[in-house]
Amino acid sequence: MTVQEKAGDKYVYDFAEGNKELKDLLGGKGANLAEMTNLGLPVPPGFTITTEACQAYLATGREPDGLAGQIETHLEALERGMGRRLGDPQDPLLVSVRSGARFSMPGMMETVLNVGLNDRSVEGLARQASSADPDSSGSADRFAWDSYRRLIQMFGKTVCEVPGEQFEHALDEAKRAKGTHDDLDLDADDLRGLVETYKKIFAEHTGREFPQEPREQLDLAIRAVFASWNAERAVLYRRQERIPADLGTAVNVVAMVFGNLGPDSGTGVAFTRDPGSGAQGIYGDYLANAQGEDVVAGIRNTVPLQELERLDPKSYRELLDIMARLEGHYRDLCDIEFTIERGKLWMLQTRVGKRTAAAAFVIAGQLVDEGLIDLDEALHRVNGAQLAQLMFPRFQLDHEFEAVARGIGASPGAASGAVVFTSARAVELAAEGKSVILVRRETNPDDLNGMIAAQGILTSRGGKTSHAAVVARGMGKTCVSGADGLEVDVPARRFTVGGHTVVEGDVVSIDGTTGRVYLGEVPVTPSEVVQYFEGSLDPERTDDALVRAVHRIMTHADTRRRLAVRTNADTGADAARARRFGAEGIGLCRTEHMFLGDRRELVERLILAATDADRTAALAALLPLQRRDFVEIFREMAGLPVTVRLIDPPLHEFLPPLEQLAVNVAVAQERGEDVAKEEALLAAVRRMHEENPMLGLRGVRLGLVIPGLFAMQVRAIAEAAVAVTRDGGTACPEIMVPLVGAVQELETVRAEAEKIIAEVVGDSGVEVLIGTMIEVPRAALTAGQIAEAAQFFSFGTNDLTQMGWGFSRDDVEGAFFWRYLELGIFGISPFESIDRDGVGRLVRIAAEEGRAARPGLKLGVCGEQGGDPDSVHFFHEVGLDYVSCSPFRVPVARLEAGRAAIETTGSDSR
Repeated sequence: MTVQEKAGDKYVYDFAEGNKELKDLLGGKGANLAEMTNLGLPVPPGFTITTEACQAYLATGREPDGLAGQIETHLEALERGMGRRLGDPQDPLLVSVRSGARFSMPGMMETVLNVGLNDRSVEGLARQASSADPDSSGSADRFAWDSYRRLIQMFGKTVCEVPGEQFEHALDEAKRAKGTHDDLDLDADDLRGLVETYKKIFAEHTGREFPQEPREQLDLAIRAVFASWNAERAVLYRRQERIPADLGTAVNVVAMVFGNLGPDSGTGVAFTRDPGSGAQGIYGDYLANAQGEDVVAGIRNTVPLQELERLDPKSYRELLDIMARLEGHYRDLCDIEFTIERGKLWMLQTRVGKRTAAAAFVIAGQLVDEGLIDLDEALHRVNGAQLAQLMFPRFQLDHEFEAVARGIGASPGAASGAVVFTSARAVELAAEGKSVILVRRETNPDDLNGMIAAQGILTSRGGKTSHAAVVARGMGKTCVSGADGLEVDVPARRFTVGGHTVVEGDVVSIDGTTGRVYLGEVPVTPSEVVQYFEGSLDPERTDDALVRAVHRIMTHADTRRRLAVRTNADTGADAARARRFGAEGIGLCRTEHMFLGDRRELVERLILAATDADRTAALAALLPLQRRDFVEIFREMAGLPVTVRLIDPPLHEFLPPLEQLAVNVAVAQERGEDVAKEEALLAAVRRMHEENPMLGLRGVRLGLVIPGLFAMQVRAIAEAAVAVTRDGGTACPEIMVPLVGAVQELETVRAEAEKIIAEVVGDSGVEVLIGTMIEVPRAALTAGQIAEAAQFFSFGTNDLTQMGWGFSRDDVEGAFFWRYLELGIFGISPFESIDRDGVGRLVRIAAEEGRAARPGLKLGVCGEQGGDPDSVHFFHEVGLDYVSCSPFRVPVARLEAGRAAIETTGSDSR
C-alpha cells in the first residue's frame, strides 16, 4: 500500500487513547505519556502524531492526506479541555512540540516550546500569570517575555535554521549590559528588548518577520520535528546505536506548563535509581524558575533533587510516590522529567532510563531480589557490549596524582587524552590515532561527532542529566560533567583550574566514577570484573555489588546457553587465560603464529628448499618444535577439544621482501662482493612472488605443493596428544585443513593424515578428528560434498567476508569504509559483525547442506565474529555448536549465547 493510499488512516492519538505497548506507532515519549495518563498521573493534556505520519512526510515531502484535519480536531479538543485557545490574545493556550522516536535518541531531534506566543498573546500570558498570583505582576511580565524570547530562539534555530550562536551572543550581550552572568537577573524590560533583538536576527536570516499566526507556528514546528529525523546528528546517532533508519519519529503536542513562573516553580529530571552505579536512592537534578530545556542543556548548574524537599516538601513527597509507582509499573529504572508550576507537580515524560554498563548489571540483580523480574529477564536486560565495557581498566591512583578539579561522575570509566575544545578537532586528531578528551562548557547535539571520536568528555556545566551525561552513558563513554572549577575558554582553546592553565594538546585524565580530573596521564589497573574472571576475586566474599551481579548473571547465562564457547589461542599462556575466562576448548590454534620470530628462518628454508634433502632437513628441525607447542597447549586445555589449523600463512609473511632483497643484491654487486647465495635467494623469491598473497599459495594449496609440510604438522599433533595421554592427561585434538574450496583437496590431505595418525596413535586411545575451515565461498556452496570428507566445519568468517565481498581487509577499512558507513551502505563493518544477508547466508547454506550430508556434523565459527554480540545470536539461530573468539571476548560470547537461548525460548517475565 502506498503512502497516498493510506490517506484515511488514523494519524493522531489523544494521550488517553494510547499505552506503553504502542511505541512503534506513538514513539517512546508518546506511548509513555499515554501510559502515565491512563495511570491517573498528573500529565498535561495533549496528543501524539504517529510515526506513520512522519514516514509519509519523509517519503513525499508533504503531510499525508487527512493529517491536517486530524490535528485540527485534536487541537480543538485540547482547547476545550483547557478552556483556552492557541494564541488567544487574552487567555492564550501554549503548547510544546516535541519529538519522540521508538528508541530514545536524547537531544538528537527537535523540540519547540511555547508555541502560540506572539506580539499580542505575550501580554495575555502575562495577565494570565498575574491573575493566578496578583502580587506577582512584575514577575509575571518577566515570565511572559522570557517565554517569548525562548520561542523565537528555539523556533528560529530549529524550524528556520537561524544560527543558534546569534541568539546566544545577543543574550550574553544583554547580560553584560546588565552587569550579570545570570539570565535570571534580566527583568521584563530587558527581556522585552531582547525579544526585539531576536526578531531582528530572525528577519535578517530568514528574510521574513517572525510568524505571528499560532497555527502556522504549530504546523511549521511539526514539520521541523519530522525533518529532524534525518538531521545529520540524528543519522550519526542512529548509526552509532544501530537504530534502523526507516522508523521515523512521532510528534507530541502538549499543553505547556511553566517552571519559569518564579521561585515556587521549577523543572527537573529524576531517576528511580542511580544510572551511574545502580545504587538505590534518590537521584536527579532540579532547577528552580526554569524550563525543562535548561536542565538538560547544562546552561545553569542544577541542585541535587534532594534539595527539592526543602524548597517544596509537598511536591517532593508526591514526586517520590510517583517515582516508586512508575518503577513498580515498568519493573525497571525510570528516567522522569517533571515541572512544578506554582506548587503543582506535572509529569512531562518517563522512560526506561539509560544507564551505565555497571548500573545495568547491578539493577538487573536488584530487581530479581525484589521479585519484579526473573533471572531470564535479568539476562535479557544486559548485553555483551556492556560486559566488555566493564572489562576496561581503571585508574591506579597513589599519592603522586592529585585531582585538580572535581565534577559529577556522569558516566564511569578511566580516560586519558589530549585536550581538545571543538568537535572538529576531536575528529581530526582521533583520525590520526590520537586519544582525546573533549572539553566544553556544555555539550549540545551538534557535538555528537566529537563525542564519538573522544575517549572521554569533560564539561564545566551540567549534571547527571545534562546532554553530555545522557549521551555519554548511552555510548559507554567516560564523562565528567559540572566541573565548575574549570574556566573554559573555547576561543582561546584553553581552560584554567586551581592556578593551572591547560591548553589544547595537553594531556588530562578523567575518572567518570568519582568525577575527578587529573593533569597528565594516570596509569591504569585491571577492572574488578577482569579480576573476577581471572579468579583473583571471589564473588562470594566480596562486597562489590557489581562483581556479585556479574557472577550471578553469568552463571545463569551458562545454564541457559546451548552454544559452547571456545577460544582462539596459539600458546599455553593464552589457553590458560581463556580457560579462566570460561573457554570450553580452543576453536582456532593458528600454527603459522608459532613460526614467527626465531623459527621464521626455518620456514623460509622449507619454502625455498631446492632439493628433497634441504626440505627434509627443514622439516626435521621443525617437528620437535611443533610437538612441544602442542604438548603445552593440550596440557593447559586438560581434555577439552583443541582445533589446530594447519599452517595458513600468506606466503609473503615468511619470505624476505622482494624489493629490499633486490636492493641488497644490487648494492653488494656494486661493492664487488660475492652475492651468489643472495642471487639464488632473489631468484627463488621472484619465482614465488605473488601480486595478491591472500589469494595465492597458502592454506591447503601450500600443503599440497610442499611435500611433507602438513605431514610434519599432523605427526607433531598426534605425537603431542599421545605424549600427554601417556603422562596421565587427556588430549582431544581436531585437525583443521584451511582454505579448502574443493572436496578433492580435503580428501587428499585427509588420506595422508589418517595414515600418519594411525601409525602414531596406535593403541593409546587418542582420537583425532579431521575437518576443514569453511572460508572460501565455493566451499560453503559445495558443503554437502565437502562434509563427506569432513568430521567438522569451522567457519572462518574473516576470509569468508573478505572473499564474499571482494574486499581486502588489510586495505579497505581505512580506504573507504568510513564513507560506506557515512552513506549508510554499512550500518557496521562486515568484518566486525556478520553480514546476515550475504556472508550469513553462505554460513546458513553450508550448515544445512553439511548436516544433510553428514548428520551430527560438528559446526563452529572461529573468526573474531565469534565474540561479536549480534553475530553470536545469528550463529545460535543457524544451529552451530560453538563459537570461538579471543580470550578477552570469551565472557562476552558466553553472556550473548545465554541471551540468544532465552530470546529463542522466551521468558515468562517478559
